[in-house]
Amino acid sequence: MKSNFYSVVELLSIGFKSVSSTALISRKASIYGSENIEIGDHVRIDDFCILSGKIRIGNYVHISAYTAIYASFGVEIEDFVTVSGRVSIYSQNDDYSGEFMTNPMVPKQFTNITGGNVKIKKYSIVGAGSIILPSVQIGEGSCVASLSLVKKSLEPWKIYGGIPAIYIKDRKKDITKLAAEFNKNIKDSNL
Repeated sequence: MKSNFYSVVELLSIGFKSVSSTALISRKASIYGSENIEIGDHVRIDDFCILSGKIRIGNYVHISAYTAIYASFGVEIEDFVTVSGRVSIYSQNDDYSGEFMTNPMVPKQFTNITGGNVKIKKYSIVGAGSIILPSVQIGEGSCVASLSLVKKSLEPWKIYGGIPAIYIKDRKKDITKLAAEFNKNIKDSNL
């Protein structure tokens, strides 16, 4: 019986720009443009996720089920990030003004697609059902509450929530101490 995750041999055959042998990617995930996708060590991507475009995922990252990453302009997810279920991350956007046509089936000369790189800095967590729009940076250690809409970049070590996401309170930095201990244990075990 096959595993729910691709084997190392299968991962290498997908054609990623780079992929770690420790990555766990569900066979039920949809991957488009694999040649533009980089996946680091100890990354787990669950069922029914969509990865499309220029994506760089660091180490020790979890992308939960039904998450969609649309990365025409690029999405970077740094180390120790959690992206909860049903999150949508967009690095591009159609023009909704009515002055241009929309959707990928229309030739580009009739559309006005805009966008910018999205970056989710290390130690961050994005709550279930949240939406992140183009040109946004989630600051190091920031938390986005479930069902939030992130339209603007977020400061480090803060908790945000709502539609649109607003500052709620500061977030503790204990994670950095735990990460240092974790990294030391990994280094010591490799000796």
